[in-house]
Amino acid sequence: MKKAPAPLSSDPSLPFKYIGGDASLDLVNTVDWTARGPENERLTDYARLTRWAEGAGIVSAREGERLRREAAARPREARAAYNGATWLRWVLQRLYAAVAAGQRPGSSLDDFNDLHADALRHLRVGPAPPPQRQRGTRKIAEWDWLGKESLESLLWPVVWAAANLLISDEAERIRVCAGPDCGWIYVDRSRNRLRRWCQMETCGTQAKTRRRYARSHG
Repeated sequence: MKKAPAPLSSDPSLPFKYIGGDASLDLVNTVDWTARGPENERLTDYARLTRWAEGAGIVSAREGERLRREAAARPREARAAYNGATWLRWVLQRLYAAVAAGQRPGSSLDDFNDLHADALRHLRVGPAPPPQRQRGTRKIAEWDWLGKESLESLLWPVVWAAANLLISDEAERIRVCAGPDCGWIYVDRSRNRLRRWCQMETCGTQAKTRRRYARSHG
C-alpha cells in the first residue's frame, strides 16, 4: 500500500473541526498543511479515525464503538486501515489543492480513481429501513455498503463524497485557506464567494493581528 508523508508533529489533544462543508474536506483538515510538511496531526491512530468519522456523520457512535473493539482484536488490520486513511487524505489534499488553484490534477486524480474504484466494489442499492417508509417519505431504496465488517469500511463513504463533490457545480468553489501554515480546504458557500479563511476566529483573526502589528511598527 502507498503511504502518505509522515507528519512532522502530532497532537491528539487538538479537536477535530468540521468546517470544510464536505466529509472529504474535513478529512483533509485533520492535519495542518505547512510549507515544511504536515504538522499537528490529529488523526494519530485508528481509534482517533473512528472518533473523527463519528463527528463527520460517517458512522454512528454505536458503529464507532464496534469498530474500535474490532480494531483492538485485529491490530494489523487496524494499522493498514489507518494507513489507508492517511493515504486517502494525502491524495485528496493534492487533488483539491490543484482544483482550487485552477490546475490540472495530474497523478492525484489517477490515485483517487484507484481508491474510487475500490470503494465502488462495496456500493449497492439496498432497501430503505422500514421507519422511513412509515414516516411517509416513500423512500423505497437507498445507497448501502457491503462489507461493513472491514475496518476500512468507514473510508468508502468519504471517497464517495469526494467523487460527488468533484463532479458537482460546487467544485469551482473549493478554496484553500489563505492563512500561512494552515492549508485547510473548504467549499466557499458565501454569497459573494469571497471567503478567505477556514475560520474567521483562527486564521482570520491572526491575519488581522499581523496587519495591526505591521501598521503600528511602520
